[in-house]
Amino acid sequence: MRPPIVPGRREPPAPGRTAAVIPARYASTRLPAKPLADVGGRTLIEHVYRHAADARSVDLVLVATDDDRIAQAVTAFGGRVRMTRPDHATGTDRLAEVAETLDCDLVVNVQGDEPLVMPEAIDAAVAAAENPAVVMSTLRCPLRDAAAWRDPDVVKVAVDRGGYALFFSRAPIGLDRDAPAATAAAVESTAVDKHLGLYVYRRPFLLTLSRLAPTPLERAERLEQLRVIEHGYRIMTARIDDDPIGVDTPADLDRVRRRLAAGAPA
Repeated sequence: MRPPIVPGRREPPAPGRTAAVIPARYASTRLPAKPLADVGGRTLIEHVYRHAADARSVDLVLVATDDDRIAQAVTAFGGRVRMTRPDHATGTDRLAEVAETLDCDLVVNVQGDEPLVMPEAIDAAVAAAENPAVVMSTLRCPLRDAAAWRDPDVVKVAVDRGGYALFFSRAPIGLDRDAPAATAAAVESTAVDKHLGLYVYRRPFLLTLSRLAPTPLERAERLEQLRVIEHGYRIMTARIDDDPIGVDTPADLDRVRRRLAAGAPA
């Protein structure tokens, strides 16, 4: 068994170590104080943390935040926290600040607003990055709904035959141009999946990525992962069946509460 990684101290290199970092901020336009929302008797951030800690591929879990209220809540349930600067433009930048202090091979960016993400999903993303040639991996799942295919809040991804991402878009892409209509069946038959925003990075690449300049397609689509592709790097994907609910609005929070009340794993 590997010894635990102690937060606040730089650890010696250990091949195979994987750190899961959960960026969390208090401010949210649509749902303020989101990480501290009560979900079945636990805060939303605690659900995310526990699922990440249960992943077999993860050796360390940290919450990265600039807010004392979130830090106190995480410490209260026994979690580990790294305080970060308050001026980060993106969650990736916050992740990179923490990664600078870690000696690990892989860094997993687990979204702090997805309390239903399962440990097996994290393991699948980590497995997709096991090849040393893979600098970054992410998840996708089947896109089964025509309304979701049209929804700009649902990010779509097209991949090549090897599983590498070709493009990410908020627009409805990939439908056969001769299809009579964008029915659920037609959408399911596309070569496009729904993108799930969980990422695994090789630590040196994450530090490189945080220093790369934003790119035109990234700005147009408002999708940071396009920066990777536009700078000539590749993103491996792993396909899973489950589609965890991300919490962006009060309605999303109610859906998560209902799923947990109905017996979804907590």
